[in-house]
Amino acid sequence: MPASFARSFDALGSWRFALESQVRDLTQFLREHELLDEPASDLLEALRHRLSGEKLIVAFVAEFSRGKSELINAIFFSDAGRRILPATPGRTTMCPVELGYDADEEPGIALLPIESRLENLSLTELRAQPRAWTLRPLDISDPERLAQSLTEVMRTKWVSMDDARALGFWNDEQPTDNPPVDARGLVEVPAWRHAMINVPHPLLKRGLVVLDTPGLNAIGAEPELTVGLLPAAHATVFILGADTGVTRSDLDIWRDHLGAQGVTRYVALNKIDTLADPLSPREHTQAQIERQCAEVARTLEIDREQVFPISAKQALAARVTGNPHQLAESRLPALESALTDRLLPQRREVLSAMAQEGVGQIEAQVMRRLNDRRRQTAEQLLELRGLRGKNGAKVRMILSRVEAEATEFEQSTKRLQAMRVVHSRMLKDALLDLSGDRLREHVDRMQASIKGSLLQLGAKRAFAELCTQLRGQLARAQAHGVEIHDMLHASFESLNAEFGFSLALGRGPDLSRFVRDLELIERNYVQYLGITQALKLSQARFLEQFRRMLVSRLRVVFESASGELELWNKTASAQIDSQLRDRRRAFKRRRDALDRIQGASGELESRLAELESQDARLQQMQQRFTALMHTVRDLAQSHPAGMERARPAPSEDDGYDDTKPLNLLDLPLDIPLDRARQARA
Repeated sequence: MPASFARSFDALGSWRFALESQVRDLTQFLREHELLDEPASDLLEALRHRLSGEKLIVAFVAEFSRGKSELINAIFFSDAGRRILPATPGRTTMCPVELGYDADEEPGIALLPIESRLENLSLTELRAQPRAWTLRPLDISDPERLAQSLTEVMRTKWVSMDDARALGFWNDEQPTDNPPVDARGLVEVPAWRHAMINVPHPLLKRGLVVLDTPGLNAIGAEPELTVGLLPAAHATVFILGADTGVTRSDLDIWRDHLGAQGVTRYVALNKIDTLADPLSPREHTQAQIERQCAEVARTLEIDREQVFPISAKQALAARVTGNPHQLAESRLPALESALTDRLLPQRREVLSAMAQEGVGQIEAQVMRRLNDRRRQTAEQLLELRGLRGKNGAKVRMILSRVEAEATEFEQSTKRLQAMRVVHSRMLKDALLDLSGDRLREHVDRMQASIKGSLLQLGAKRAFAELCTQLRGQLARAQAHGVEIHDMLHASFESLNAEFGFSLALGRGPDLSRFVRDLELIERNYVQYLGITQALKLSQARFLEQFRRMLVSRLRVVFESASGELELWNKTASAQIDSQLRDRRRAFKRRRDALDRIQGASGELESRLAELESQDARLQQMQQRFTALMHTVRDLAQSHPAGMERARPAPSEDDGYDDTKPLNLLDLPLDIPLDRARQARA
C-alpha cells in the first residue's frame, strides 16, 4: 500500500487510541469519585471497546479472471517481493477469503469444509464453533512457503451430480450456469466454503480487514456473502476487465449483489495494459480507455469519478522492482488515493460523532449530580453558620427539623416504588415487540407462506409482508418509548417539586436507526427472492439456511434496539437511586454533625471547616471533570496530523448514510477473526 495510505491509516489509529485513552482516564476519574452508575459505566466501556476495536473492512468483488487477487497483491502485499495470494492464469480463488489479524491467534489459515452447507448452519453460527474449521499454521518468515500455503483457497474436489445439487452448485432449471461434468459424471466444486487468513501484515495489524470474494456462481451459492459480509464492508472495490468491459455476469453481480449496497463503492477497470496497441499512437490508447470508463459508468449507472482504470499486473511488477514510471503507467495510485482521501476521513467522522454523542450524555448526568452535591453542601453550611452563638435548644430544634425532613423525604420512596411498578410494566410491553420469540414467530410464518406457494414464487411477497410486520413492531416499541418518556418526565417534575430531587430527562429513545437497518436488510435480501432463487427455495435445505441466516441478521437489529431501549431506561432510573443514596447520606451526616455539636461546642467550627473543605473538593472535582470533558471533545473534533481531510464522494442514490452515529451498545464491528466477540454475539 502507498505510504500516503499507511500514514493516514497510522494517523487514524493513533487518533483512535489517544481518544480511547482519554475516555479511559475520564472513566477512571468518575469511578474514583463515585460519579459513575452502572448504565453510564456500560456506555463508556462500549465506547472504549468500539474505539479500540474498530476495524476497516474493504471488500474486493469480481467475476472469475478479472485480476482481483492480483490487485490485492499489488495494493497490500507487494512488500513481500512476490505474489502472496494465488493469481496466476487458470488458477483462482474458489471460496470467500478474509484477511485480517488477531494478535491472540497464531498466524494461520482457518478453512471451513464445503460440506458444512449440508448442516443448514449460517457462517455466523459456524464462526462460534472452532471444531467446524480446519486450522493450518502459516510460515510468515518465508514468502515462498506462505504463498504456497495460501494456494489452498483454490483447492477443488469432484463430487457426484446429486452432491453438487445438494451443495448448491448444480441447478437443473439453469443448465447453462452449471459447472462442467467430467467423463465419470462428476462435478468440480470448491473444497472449502470459507477461509480466514490470520497474518501479521502491517496494515492488517493496524485494523484493516480485506474480504476477497469469488465469482458469481460462488456468491449465488453463499447468499450470506451478500446479506452479511458485503454490507458490513466500509468500502467495496468491484473489478472489471478492460478487455471485456461489463459482461452479463459482471452486470448480474453488480445489480444483484452490489448495486443496492449502502457502502462506498469503487469500480476498478483492470487490465488496461491489454488495450495498448504498438501500431497505434499513445493518444489512441488513452482515448479508448476513457471510452471504456465512460461506458462502464453509464452501464452501472454511477458517476465517472467512481471508475478507476488500472493495471494490477503492471502495478505489482512496478512495486516489486521499484519502477516508479511503470507504477504511474498502472494508474493504481489514483484508486489508492481515493481510498485514502475519502474512506479513512469518513471513518474518523463516524467515530468522532459517536464519541461526542456518548460523552455528551455522560456530561449532563455527572454535572447534574455534582451540582446537586454542592447544593446540599451549601444548604448545610448555611444551616450550621446560623448556629454560631446559639444555645443547645437551637441545636435540638434544628436536629428535630432534620429528622422531620428525613422522615418526609423517606415518604418519597412510596411514590418512587409506585412509579417503578408502572415503569417496569411499560418497559416490559415495549420490549415484547422486540423479543426474539416474537421475531421467530414472524419468520416462521413467512417460511410457511413460502412453502405453501407455487414453486415458492410468493417468496418476495411473503418477505415484504414480514418486513412490514417488523417495521410495525419497531414503530410500536418506539411509541412505547415515547409514552415511557412522557410518564417519567411528569413523575420527575412532581418528585422534584415535592421532595427536592433534581431528576432530569434527556431526549427519549430513538429507534429510527434500526428501521433504516431493517430497510437495508430488506434491500439486500429481496434480490434472493426472484425467479432464480425461487427455484432454490423449493429445496428444503436452502429454505432452512435462508431462514436461519435471516433470523441471525434480524436478531442483531432487534437485540440492538432492545438494548438501546433498556439502556435509556436504566440510565433514566439510575439517577433516582444515586440521588436517593446521596440524599440519605447527607441526612445522616447532618444528624451526626448536629449530635456532635450538641455534645461539644468545638464541633461546630470543625464541621463547618469540614463542609467548606468538602465544597472546595467538589469544586475542584467539577473543574477537573470539565477539563477532562474538554480534552475528550477537543480530541474527538481534532483532525489527525498526517491524515487527509475528507473529500466529498460521488453521490449515491441508495439513500443510505454511512456517516450516521453508531450504536454505542454495539460490539466492535462483526469481524470474523474475533471469535470471542462472535461467540458473544
